[in-house]
Amino acid sequence: MRIKFWGVRGSTPTPQVENMQYGGNTSCVEVQVNDHVYIFDCGTGFRNLGKQMMLDHGTDPIFAHVFLSHFHWDHIQGIPFFQPLYENSDNYFFFHSSSRTRGLQRAIEEQMADPYFPVDMTEMAAHCNFYDMEEERVEFDDCTIQSMWLNHPQGCLGFRLETANGIFVYATDNEPGHPVFDRNVRKLAEGADVLIYDAQYLPEEYEAKRRGWGHSHWREAVNIVMQSGAKELILYHHDPDHDDQCIDNIVKSAGEYFPSVRAAKEGLIIDL
Repeated sequence: MRIKFWGVRGSTPTPQVENMQYGGNTSCVEVQVNDHVYIFDCGTGFRNLGKQMMLDHGTDPIFAHVFLSHFHWDHIQGIPFFQPLYENSDNYFFFHSSSRTRGLQRAIEEQMADPYFPVDMTEMAAHCNFYDMEEERVEFDDCTIQSMWLNHPQGCLGFRLETANGIFVYATDNEPGHPVFDRNVRKLAEGADVLIYDAQYLPEEYEAKRRGWGHSHWREAVNIVMQSGAKELILYHHDPDHDDQCIDNIVKSAGEYFPSVRAAKEGLIIDL
């Protein structure tokens, strides 16, 4: 299993120079299991992933499963700019997410509708297939994916990908404090080799003025990883106002409680 981070920022892209160490693109993580590709969220980092796929594949067809945690802009705004969707009619993309609030295909189509974008999905040459996914366990080629609901306005799915070589968990956009969702995220994280978890706010920011906004902080991330037995913690969904120095300080603080922790960074690769 190879995990690569293409977008790590929350809420909005932040291409400022003070954010370049960790990156300013919004949420997108690619997981390769043997020759199979699984993509988690399609923020602006999805665009750069598409460019790399075009370089790697040339004229060969591309096949990938895409899991959308939810439809807020920072998790879908890279889709209209993803080159493999337009270039090759032999490309196949399988989109998975909940249709609870909007409908998966409709949510993607509407962000590209007039007057928000100059072309619509009819311009895409690739085959796009859409699958409703709620809380369930699904067998794929060389892995199993478990989905569970997290605590976020309008809903958000967390994902656990299990293979013979390791367990990867993607649990972004989750607010602590609700007993059902607190259990869900710990169940997803149980025994994971890598836990990617929302740490958008500082604990003091969250307590002062961010309750109810649907995000977490590094202290809760440490609680989850220690209570679930996960082996490595990756802090994710960095706040737009947290520059590189701030994130360095967050990692240092979290490391005082749990040593195997780092912050998600664009281009970071983890091999299991």
